[in-house]
Amino acid sequence: MSFRDAGFPADRDMYEKNQILQINITDISHEGEGIGRTDGFTWFVKDTIPGDVVEASVMKTKKTYGYARLQRVIASSEDRVEPGCRKARACGGCTLQAMSYPAQLEFKRNKVRNVLERIGGFKLDEEGIRVEPVIGMEDPWRYRNKAIIPIGRDKDGKVTAGFYAAHSHDIIECEDCLLGCRENKDILVQIKKVYTDDMTHVLIRKGFRTGELMVCTVSNHDNNAVLSGEITPAAGSPDHIEDYIGDLKFRISPRSFFQVNPIQVEKLYGKAVEFAGLTGKETVWDLYCGIGTISLALAKKAGRVYGVEIIEQAIEDARENAKLNGISNAEFFVGKAEEVTLREEFAGCSPDVVVVDPPRKGCDRVCLDTILRMNPERIVYVSCDPATLARDLRILCDGDYRLQRVQPVDMFPQTVHVETVVLLSKGNISSQNVRVEFSLEDMDMSRFQQGATYKQIQDWVQEKYGFHVSHLNIAQVKRKHGIIERENYNKPKSLDSRQPGCPEEKENAIAAALKHFQMI
Repeated sequence: MSFRDAGFPADRDMYEKNQILQINITDISHEGEGIGRTDGFTWFVKDTIPGDVVEASVMKTKKTYGYARLQRVIASSEDRVEPGCRKARACGGCTLQAMSYPAQLEFKRNKVRNVLERIGGFKLDEEGIRVEPVIGMEDPWRYRNKAIIPIGRDKDGKVTAGFYAAHSHDIIECEDCLLGCRENKDILVQIKKVYTDDMTHVLIRKGFRTGELMVCTVSNHDNNAVLSGEITPAAGSPDHIEDYIGDLKFRISPRSFFQVNPIQVEKLYGKAVEFAGLTGKETVWDLYCGIGTISLALAKKAGRVYGVEIIEQAIEDARENAKLNGISNAEFFVGKAEEVTLREEFAGCSPDVVVVDPPRKGCDRVCLDTILRMNPERIVYVSCDPATLARDLRILCDGDYRLQRVQPVDMFPQTVHVETVVLLSKGNISSQNVRVEFSLEDMDMSRFQQGATYKQIQDWVQEKYGFHVSHLNIAQVKRKHGIIERENYNKPKSLDSRQPGCPEEKENAIAAALKHFQMI
């Protein structure tokens, strides 16, 4: 009897290195490898896509999964196409080149949806939330305005430049990546002529609208952060360039964060501004503002925009970019969001909208708590990683926000990566899901004559004291002053659970609010 007949998954000891297997590919991993199974054992096979039936050789195995190398495609998926680049299999970059572009877009839409449900715990259908079709490109090639290209010597001492092979630091020579600008090839030919052994990478940035080029060499970098090394402009190269997003001009230095796809970024930021719902009067905070790209787009339609970023050079660039575009209603601050937003000058300044566009690791928890304290009407979250997006959205939605719109944008064709713009608004309870039972005889109707809602109390405390109080804090203080809450309101779910007490500072502030509204 086989393992399959007995109902047991296969054991890794059943497989030997270089053993040839036939595998039906049914899914794709987050790194772009095809996924298939043999006798319940999972295999990751690079350069395959769902629908392929392939022969693959065993590379290595773990306890419940293994890696195999594609040998030949027995039966092709209906979505399979011929990769545009002859280095596609060797290079570790464009893992979706063998998939048709419409299929790539559908894969990315499903990826966002699945992660929101699995990691974020959202029940999208039940909650009436639709992940919109991915906004794609008309021509999904030659879109990158930035390239960081490894350079070194091969085993024979020959200078080579290109990209790393998957899961290694072996350089696959490729002077003309089909995702990069056409100028890259000629630049690399020249850099290789003046190569020195301390060089590790070549940085090339192009202004797609201005045509400006910046070329730098990188040396002595930290392995985990290439641009932490010494960056030296090549002979004759400027130390910055300028480019446009829409009608906004930006100054871009070597370390500046600037979206790599200038065509799609206009669509991405356009959605962010749309989701912000601006009328010209709003106060907006951009908590990962970088060099001000989103901030300045928002400032054109908002009353006031405040940008926060911990990188001083980026804030200097943001201020210069505001001047460059004649924008006076945007201010930029160096520091952590939780510190900048609590400055005395912002006491009582309650934002209408908070925008975040964090790095791939997502927002840190302190930043999320800061957003909840700021209590905006709307949150616009721009994300380059669906997993950290889902994690952070769960925290925000547990803090009284509701997921409203989800719009993926394909910033990185031919790769598994996808950008997503999400709108959150203040939570509300659907009347269809609430049953209220009460007796007018048991109610003290005087409470309704001069009472205040939780939102009014929160806003009053925020304005007068400059900090946020939660619904739980308010409920605790109301009970202490004899304002009885409805049965089970904010009670712990079990007798063993403990709720945090209201800090004295917040208790005094809430008590002052209750007096202000003549509730005590």
